[in-house]
Parts: sequence; structure tokens; C-alpha cells
Amino acid sequence: MSLELALVMPVYNEEACIAGVVRSWRAMLDGLEIRFRMLVLDDGSTDGTRAALDAFAGDDRVEVIHKPNSGHGPTILEGYRRAVGLAEWVFQCDSDDEMKPDAFPALWAMREQYDALFGVRAGREQGPARRLISACSRLTVRVLFGRGVDDVNTPYRLIRSRLLAEIVAGVPDDTFAPNVIVSGALCRAGARICNYPVPHECRRTGSVSIVKWKLWRAALKSFWQTLRCRPRVVLR
Repeated sequence: MSLELALVMPVYNEEACIAGVVRSWRAMLDGLEIRFRMLVLDDGSTDGTRAALDAFAGDDRVEVIHKPNSGHGPTILEGYRRAVGLAEWVFQCDSDDEMKPDAFPALWAMREQYDALFGVRAGREQGPARRLISACSRLTVRVLFGRGVDDVNTPYRLIRSRLLAEIVAGVPDDTFAPNVIVSGALCRAGARICNYPVPHECRRTGSVSIVKWKLWRAALKSFWQTLRCRPRVVLR
């Protein structure tokens, strides 16, 4: 593969910050002299996100993909499937600027020792419901797949493409939380995993996509999909 890194960034209604977020990641990767491409997937935004992203047209380092709305999880999955054929490593981050590019150079410097490196959200502020759901997700992965990943749904993860390609091949297109399943599959395979603390900040723009009354329904959906995917995601 000619590229070292493909970065996957799902976006939905982030017009207030998205241009700055893309520029900050692009500048950091340029500074590391990495051969990279950013895959920025606009999941049917209804605000000014599309126009903000179109400003990057003509930059071969930033590929903007406008797609019909399908949800955060399916958008990540689509990005992974595009990315694994482009580069040796895939990195996924969110577009809300809650986890900055600053910690990425440390992950990149350690990559040859590992198969997957996870940015554990340090200092994350969560309400009781979200803390409980995070704990349940972590317990689900440990029971179904084994230990290894401390923050199973973190949106800050660097994974070898050859492993990620095998995993996502067995994940249904409509999966709500594919990152949980990816974490589990890597644990079960005995992959070399690094858990690295990355500062987490509360969002300053946009809005959380899952409101409280939908939170438990989403968690239940994630649990059943993870359970059903367990036999399908096997690494050779």
C-alpha cells in the first residue's frame, strides 16, 4: 500500500467546528511527515457542514464523502471498509473535537510494538446513566470476548488494516456500535493491545446525537448486536 495511514472521521451537524477539526488533524499528520488520507464522511448533515467540508475540495489529503444519513455506527463501518484498502494503518476519531490530535504522535511512535492502540478517555465527564452503560459495554466485551481493551467504544483508535479488514467483513452494515465489536474481536484474537490515556474534553459545539430517553434503547441494541456478531468476527 502506498499510504501509511487512513484516518476515518464520521461527521453529523458539526458546522461550527468541523473545518477547524479537519485542519488541526491535517496539520498534525503533515508535521509527522506521514503519507496519509483523511476520509471525512458527512452522514447527511442538515446544517452547514456540507459547505464547510466542500472547502477542502482539491486537497488530495482530505477525501470528503457525502452520504445519506445512516447513523454514527454505520458511517464508521463504511469508513473502515474504505480505509482498509488504502493504508497499512487505520485511525478513527470523531469530529466533535473532544479528543485532540495532540496525543496521536505518541500512539504513532509506538505502533510497531502493537496491533491496536486505544486512546482511553481520561477526565471524561459522564452522567450516572452513561457511566453505567459504559461499564455494561466493557463487561459485555470481557464476558463475550475477553480482556484487553479498557475503553471499548473509544473514538480514538489506531489499528492495523489487515486485522481490521477481517473483523469488519463480519459486521452487519446497520451495526449501532461497531467499535465495541472491533474491540472484542481484537481481545479474543489475542492481539497486542495498547491502552493509552488521552485527555477528553466536553463538547463546546453541536449537540449529543443520543438523547437520554433513547440511551437505554441504544445500549440494548448494541448488546444484542454484539452478542449476535460474536461467531462472525474471527481473526485467522
